[in-house]
Amino acid sequence: MADRRQLLPFAALSASYFAHIGFFNPYLPLWLQDMGLSLLTISVLTAVQATTRLFAPYAWGALSDCTGERVKLLRIGAGVAFASACLLFWDWGPVGLGLVLLVMFTHTSSMMPMSEAAMAHLVSQGGAFDTKRYGRVRLWGSLGFLVTVFAAGAWFEAFGMQHFPAWTVLTLGAVLLSVWWMPDVKEASHHAQTHVPVRPVLKQKPVQWFFASTFLHVLSHIGIYVFFSLYLDSLGYSKTMIGLLWAVSVAVEIVWFFSQSRWLPRMPLTAWLVLCSATMLLRMGLTAAWADVLWVLLLAQTLHAITFATHHTVCIALISHHFPGRLRGRGQALYTVIAYGFPGVIGALLGGLISEHWGLRSVFMVSVLTSAVATAAAFKVWRLQHPRLP
Repeated sequence: MADRRQLLPFAALSASYFAHIGFFNPYLPLWLQDMGLSLLTISVLTAVQATTRLFAPYAWGALSDCTGERVKLLRIGAGVAFASACLLFWDWGPVGLGLVLLVMFTHTSSMMPMSEAAMAHLVSQGGAFDTKRYGRVRLWGSLGFLVTVFAAGAWFEAFGMQHFPAWTVLTLGAVLLSVWWMPDVKEASHHAQTHVPVRPVLKQKPVQWFFASTFLHVLSHIGIYVFFSLYLDSLGYSKTMIGLLWAVSVAVEIVWFFSQSRWLPRMPLTAWLVLCSATMLLRMGLTAAWADVLWVLLLAQTLHAITFATHHTVCIALISHHFPGRLRGRGQALYTVIAYGFPGVIGALLGGLISEHWGLRSVFMVSVLTSAVATAAAFKVWRLQHPRLP
């Protein structure tokens, strides 16, 4: 079992990576809006990140499974991402900016799957995934997100959005330092496991329905990831308040990651999947109907502990169960592709079209529908796990 010293570099990477995400994802649409771009153009550019998740994570994951060199690949990805971020200081126009983001996201989108795979290897013993140790490491990512989402909101409120590229370079610089602190651990190579096919696992009904449920669940979440800041801005919320509302969701996420080992054993993981998607249905309904009422919006944001934090841990644990050993990198990559790549592209592009015609509120109304279908798919996973129940 991994001791604390082994896991500290993973905590540092999680903190720095999500510190980057904490300001980048919430405020990228506002930076693009500040450049005078239309909602449709903004949705296309934000979809670039999800587009890279369609191919980059699996390619890097397969390479890391084949070589076992997850840390070396992380260092390459962090270096290229940092170098490409430096290009954001220049005005490239929408097409040029899209290409810069494409290079940067191709290398950042694969970092968490490889890191999760390497950490899962450390926190697992005898095939059992240690949710307590995983949660204690992952909460540092939430803390990093919390600090930058609030600090960046206050900064951009006071000084404007022109410093967005500098924030990008600084945070990716911290990521680069973190991956060089990580121990260069290579998973042992076994001749019998030189090539372990992934297809037999994908043919299993529980795995298929699991991926269907995660696809629909995250598709419902895209309204938050891409359009939430724009939605709040259109309702008259200040950038500081937008940052505070993001911070509330991450604060409850931290509490969950710290205490999840106490709650998760009380139900099967597949039952938690059902609860997560049902809670998403409630959250999207509140956000669509009463976002102009602050206390209701605050309540909706606290549900992030279930809709994201719980869902994420459950998914990582199930992936670790279904894709052990030399399948781990590809399993994590498939999760990123199916749960974040396809939903990100579809959600961002369709959300842009929907919001152009019917307003930003309509994006969250559609998310209510996808949450309902996600709940049904998660229920199917649970029934496959417990076929004898009435």
